[in-house]
Amino acid sequence: MQPGSIVAENVSRRFRVYPQRHVTLKEAIVRRRHLRPVEVWAVRDVSFRIEPGESVGFMGRNGSGKTTLLRLLAGVFRPTSGSLAVAGRVGSLLELGAGFHQDFTGRDNIYLSASIYGLRKQDVDRRFDEIVAFSELDRFIDLPIRTYSAGMHMRLGFAIAVNVDAEILLLDEVFA
Repeated sequence: MQPGSIVAENVSRRFRVYPQRHVTLKEAIVRRRHLRPVEVWAVRDVSFRIEPGESVGFMGRNGSGKTTLLRLLAGVFRPTSGSLAVAGRVGSLLELGAGFHQDFTGRDNIYLSASIYGLRKQDVDRRFDEIVAFSELDRFIDLPIRTYSAGMHMRLGFAIAVNVDAEILLLDEVFA
Protein backbone atom coordinates (compact mmCIF):
# COMPACT_ATOMS: atom_id res chain seq x y z
CA MET A 1 0.00 0.00 0.00
CA GLN A 2 1.17 3.51 -0.79
CA PRO A 3 1.40 6.10 2.00
CA GLY A 4 -1.89 7.97 2.11
CA SER A 5 -4.10 5.03 1.15
CA ILE A 6 -6.82 3.40 3.23
CA VAL A 7 -8.54 0.05 2.70
CA ALA A 8 -11.52 -1.03 4.81
CA GLU A 9 -13.15 -4.42 4.30
CA ASN A 10 -16.35 -5.28 6.19
CA VAL A 11 -15.30 -3.10 9.14
CA SER A 12 -17.65 -3.18 12.13
CA ARG A 13 -17.43 -1.69 15.60
CA ARG A 14 -19.64 -2.77 18.48
CA PHE A 15 -19.94 -1.19 21.91
CA ARG A 16 -21.45 -2.79 24.99
CA VAL A 17 -23.54 -0.23 26.85
CA TYR A 18 -24.88 -0.82 30.33
CA PRO A 19 -28.33 0.69 30.89
CA GLN A 20 -27.55 1.83 34.45
CA ARG A 21 -24.38 3.76 35.06
CA HIS A 22 -24.00 3.73 38.85
CA VAL A 23 -24.51 0.40 40.53
CA THR A 24 -23.43 -0.49 44.05
CA LEU A 25 -21.57 -3.70 44.73
CA LYS A 26 -24.65 -5.11 46.44
CA GLU A 27 -26.85 -4.31 43.43
CA ALA A 28 -24.29 -5.84 41.08
CA ILE A 29 -24.39 -9.11 43.04
CA VAL A 30 -28.14 -9.24 43.72
CA ARG A 31 -29.28 -8.00 40.30
CA ARG A 32 -26.48 -9.54 38.25
CA ARG A 33 -28.74 -11.09 35.64
CA HIS A 34 -30.58 -7.77 35.15
CA LEU A 35 -27.38 -5.85 34.45
CA ARG A 36 -26.78 -7.23 30.99
CA PRO A 37 -25.14 -4.87 28.52
CA VAL A 38 -26.95 -3.76 25.39
CA GLU A 39 -24.97 -4.19 22.17
CA VAL A 40 -24.82 -1.09 19.99
CA TRP A 41 -23.33 -1.39 16.53
CA ALA A 42 -21.89 2.03 15.67
CA VAL A 43 -20.42 0.84 12.35
CA ARG A 44 -21.43 -2.33 10.56
CA ASP A 45 -19.88 -3.99 7.48
CA VAL A 46 -18.34 -0.87 5.92
CA SER A 47 -16.02 -1.34 2.96
CA PHE A 48 -14.16 1.26 0.90
CA ARG A 49 -10.82 2.09 -0.67
CA ILE A 50 -9.23 5.55 -0.66
CA GLU A 51 -6.19 6.26 -2.80
CA PRO A 52 -3.48 8.85 -2.02
CA GLY A 53 -4.60 12.37 -2.91
CA GLU A 54 -8.32 11.63 -2.82
CA SER A 55 -10.73 13.62 -0.67
CA VAL A 56 -13.67 11.74 0.80
CA GLY A 57 -16.56 12.87 2.98
CA PHE A 58 -18.81 10.73 5.18
CA MET A 59 -22.35 12.00 5.50
CA GLY A 60 -25.20 10.74 7.64
CA ARG A 61 -27.57 11.46 10.47
CA ASN A 62 -26.48 11.99 14.05
CA GLY A 63 -25.57 8.64 15.55
CA SER A 64 -24.91 7.00 12.20
CA GLY A 65 -21.26 6.17 13.02
CA LYS A 66 -19.30 8.89 11.20
CA THR A 67 -17.15 9.87 14.18
CA THR A 68 -16.65 6.23 15.18
CA LEU A 69 -15.43 5.46 11.66
CA LEU A 70 -12.97 8.36 11.81
CA ARG A 71 -11.76 7.19 15.20
CA LEU A 72 -11.20 3.73 13.73
CA LEU A 73 -9.14 5.29 10.93
CA ALA A 74 -7.16 7.35 13.45
CA GLY A 75 -6.41 4.25 15.52
CA VAL A 76 -8.35 5.43 18.58
CA PHE A 77 -10.60 2.34 18.35
CA ARG A 78 -9.97 -1.08 16.84
CA PRO A 79 -12.59 -2.75 14.68
CA THR A 80 -14.70 -5.44 16.35
CA SER A 81 -14.58 -7.31 13.04
CA GLY A 82 -13.32 -6.80 9.51
CA SER A 83 -9.97 -5.47 8.39
CA LEU A 84 -8.70 -1.93 8.21
CA ALA A 85 -5.38 -0.86 6.70
CA VAL A 86 -4.17 2.74 6.92
CA ALA A 87 -0.82 3.51 5.29
CA GLY A 88 1.14 6.54 6.41
CA ARG A 89 1.06 9.06 9.21
CA VAL A 90 -2.43 10.16 10.23
CA GLY A 91 -3.20 13.69 11.38
CA SER A 92 -6.60 13.94 12.98
CA LEU A 93 -8.70 16.95 13.81
CA LEU A 94 -11.42 14.96 15.50
CA GLU A 95 -11.67 16.90 18.72
CA LEU A 96 -9.33 19.85 18.80
CA GLY A 97 -7.61 20.04 22.13
CA ALA A 98 -8.66 16.55 23.17
CA GLY A 99 -5.96 15.28 25.46
CA PHE A 100 -4.89 18.73 26.60
CA HIS A 101 -4.08 18.90 30.29
CA GLN A 102 -5.89 21.91 31.74
CA ASP A 103 -3.20 22.70 34.32
CA PHE A 104 -0.35 22.56 31.81
CA THR A 105 0.69 25.67 29.93
CA GLY A 106 0.14 26.09 26.22
CA ARG A 107 3.83 25.32 25.75
CA ASP A 108 3.58 22.05 27.70
CA ASN A 109 0.43 21.03 25.84
CA ILE A 110 2.10 21.60 22.48
CA TYR A 111 4.72 19.00 23.40
CA LEU A 112 2.13 16.66 24.92
CA SER A 113 -0.27 16.84 22.00
CA ALA A 114 2.48 16.62 19.38
CA SER A 115 3.81 13.45 21.03
CA ILE A 116 0.35 11.90 20.68
CA TYR A 117 0.58 12.65 16.94
CA GLY A 118 3.91 10.83 16.90
CA LEU A 119 6.22 13.84 16.67
CA ARG A 120 9.53 13.63 18.49
CA LYS A 121 10.72 16.39 20.81
CA GLN A 122 13.31 17.49 18.23
CA ASP A 123 10.55 17.88 15.61
CA VAL A 124 8.47 20.00 18.00
CA ASP A 125 11.52 22.09 18.98
CA ARG A 126 12.06 22.84 15.28
CA ARG A 127 8.39 23.74 14.66
CA PHE A 128 7.55 25.33 18.01
CA ASP A 129 7.79 28.96 16.87
CA GLU A 130 5.68 28.16 13.79
CA ILE A 131 2.99 26.52 15.93
CA VAL A 132 2.85 29.46 18.34
CA ALA A 133 2.82 32.01 15.51
CA PHE A 134 0.03 30.13 13.70
CA SER A 135 -2.04 29.95 16.89
CA GLU A 136 -1.49 33.69 17.59
CA LEU A 137 -1.11 32.87 21.29
CA ASP A 138 2.41 34.25 21.87
CA ARG A 139 1.35 36.29 24.92
CA PHE A 140 -0.51 33.37 26.49
CA ILE A 141 1.69 30.38 25.66
CA ASP A 142 3.13 30.13 29.18
CA LEU A 143 -0.23 30.34 30.96
CA PRO A 144 -2.25 27.25 31.99
CA ILE A 145 -4.77 26.49 29.25
CA ARG A 146 -7.59 26.40 31.80
CA THR A 147 -7.35 30.20 31.46
CA TYR A 148 -7.82 30.04 27.66
CA SER A 149 -11.10 30.82 25.95
CA ALA A 150 -12.76 28.15 23.78
CA GLY A 151 -11.42 29.89 20.68
CA MET A 152 -7.88 29.96 22.04
CA HIS A 153 -8.15 26.26 22.87
CA MET A 154 -9.28 25.52 19.33
CA ARG A 155 -6.57 27.65 17.72
CA LEU A 156 -3.85 25.90 19.72
CA GLY A 157 -5.20 22.44 18.85
CA PHE A 158 -5.49 23.38 15.18
CA ALA A 159 -1.99 24.91 15.09
CA ILE A 160 -0.52 21.67 16.44
CA ALA A 161 -2.52 19.44 14.09
CA VAL A 162 -1.59 21.33 10.92
CA ASN A 163 2.10 21.09 11.79
CA VAL A 164 2.02 17.30 11.63
CA ASP A 165 3.41 16.01 8.34
CA ALA A 166 0.58 13.61 7.62
CA GLU A 167 -0.27 11.66 4.51
CA ILE A 168 -3.83 11.31 5.80
CA LEU A 169 -5.80 14.14 7.42
CA LEU A 170 -9.07 13.34 9.21
CA LEU A 171 -11.52 16.16 9.94
CA ASP A 172 -14.67 15.78 12.06
CA GLU A 173 -16.87 18.83 12.47
CA VAL A 174 -13.94 20.83 13.81
CA PHE A 175 -14.93 23.91 11.80
CA ALA A 176 -18.58 23.80 12.82
